[in-house]
Amino acid sequence: MTKNSGAAPDWEEKWRANYPEGVPRHLEYPDMPVHGLLEGAAKQFPDRVATIFMGGRLTYRQLLDKVYRLAAALTDLGVKKGDRVAVMLPNCPQMVISYYAISKAGGVVVAMNPLYVERELEHQIKDAGARIIIGLDLLSQRIMNVREPAGLETCIWTGIKDFLPFPLNALYPLKAKREGNFVQPPSGPGHHQFTDLLKRYGPRPPELEFDPAEDLCCLQYTGGTTGVSKGCMLTHRNMVVNATQVHRWYPETRVGQEVIMTVLPLFHSYGMTCCMNLASAIGATMILQPRFIVEDILKAIDRWRPTLFPGAPTMYIAINNHPDVKKYDLKSVNACLSGSAPLPVEVQKKFEDVTGAYLSEGYGLSEASPVTHSNPLFGRRKEGSIGLPLPDTVSKVVDLETGEKEVPVGETGELILKGPQVMKGYWNRPDETAETLRDGWLYTGDIAKMDEDGYTYIVDRKKEMILASGFNVYPREIEEVLYEHPAVLEAAAIGVPDEYRGETVKVFVVTKPGHQLTAEEVIEYCRGKLARYKVPKYVEFRSELPRTIVGKVLRRVLAEEEQRKRAETR
Repeated sequence: MTKNSGAAPDWEEKWRANYPEGVPRHLEYPDMPVHGLLEGAAKQFPDRVATIFMGGRLTYRQLLDKVYRLAAALTDLGVKKGDRVAVMLPNCPQMVISYYAISKAGGVVVAMNPLYVERELEHQIKDAGARIIIGLDLLSQRIMNVREPAGLETCIWTGIKDFLPFPLNALYPLKAKREGNFVQPPSGPGHHQFTDLLKRYGPRPPELEFDPAEDLCCLQYTGGTTGVSKGCMLTHRNMVVNATQVHRWYPETRVGQEVIMTVLPLFHSYGMTCCMNLASAIGATMILQPRFIVEDILKAIDRWRPTLFPGAPTMYIAINNHPDVKKYDLKSVNACLSGSAPLPVEVQKKFEDVTGAYLSEGYGLSEASPVTHSNPLFGRRKEGSIGLPLPDTVSKVVDLETGEKEVPVGETGELILKGPQVMKGYWNRPDETAETLRDGWLYTGDIAKMDEDGYTYIVDRKKEMILASGFNVYPREIEEVLYEHPAVLEAAAIGVPDEYRGETVKVFVVTKPGHQLTAEEVIEYCRGKLARYKVPKYVEFRSELPRTIVGKVLRRVLAEEEQRKRAETR
């Protein structure tokens, strides 16, 4: 790789030269609130199927009607412009309806992970100042446990059965009772049923004026992987821009014809943008999957024929290694954008061999709505790279010490970026906002390098870098080597204290079914592929690795577990 000891290249020219054919460097964006995307799709494709959920279907006309009804109900329940409304739902039609209805009513969506425990729920609801929640009946006990301390006043309940087709809607409660999973949601003052509200109110939402660049669409809480979860203030313009950028990045997209496999959680900005808002922007059908169960996904692809499949590396790994994958027809899938975690090169190659789809690695973060970079799907891709900045997005790599000096080509530093999809700041956290947003740049906290063509490579998280014998060791490099081993399914590397080196490397390994490895074999394998100071000193085998809901390995959790174990043995 060539290096440049002087000024950085003219990245604009480099990026423009490598952009996919048909993708302009700069775009014009619709000046509308996020629900305007859905309204546009319903106007252009009223009879197009918008959602498929366990066989049940809603057209865009039907979806918009329900959105308008719920928006009218929310207004009558007291939601005013700027009020935060919490939503705690899996991927289902009610999640889509709630998101756009809150927007139409002028509210701000606070989407929460259904797996949250009471402590996490209470923090997020109180921090956002939400007084209304739309929740799944199966989660009602957890929500009710925090209702009073969190300051919730109104609860709207819905169940999986509410949008199932006949006869599943009749059989589901019977099955739930038989298995002991049936929940009767609370009733009385302050409690409402989702379906009752849709029947009670007509499709007459409020007519409000929006300033898309200033009005908040959602508070997207970071996963809390580096501390207390913070709410990213994302405007309507942020969300509309990012959906448009993703759409235009793939010029082969067929408006009104695509089908999106929607298993990425819609309460996360990745699924929100690359599945839900993208679908509305292009009039696509969403195949809503509440959970990633590999057998269910394979069956859904075989039956519903999705053409786009945004996902995470763990999903593609599971498909690659499923023993019966060849029994399913996966050839409908044309393009896949991988995000949320680094995409190992071996995983990418095998997935493309198995499915025939194009799989490209991209990059984003909640603070940017979230997508900022991607490899061209049908253009020049570079293995191990997150690709190029999306239209109207600028990025550079700066020194780790001051964050002010751009480093030469090929050298590592912190990735910073700017673009119209970048958040306004963190909710009620001016100090953290000032630290992350500086002079118009978003400081990502990721260590990266750029090559001579302007392609960016994420080396690792700034806070997860290992300092061994004075050398910087990046966990991702070690993990990439381990993924090449034929017996390794998943791997993670962390730094642990070492009296001689300061820190040394420990790896956690999940082996593929039917394979066995010893720690000595893992270490010996790494010796042939890594510098001595990078070779793991410790190996621990696990049946699974801790992850966020979108598949990012929580190295922090592994490090905390390691600290506790070491403290207990002192």
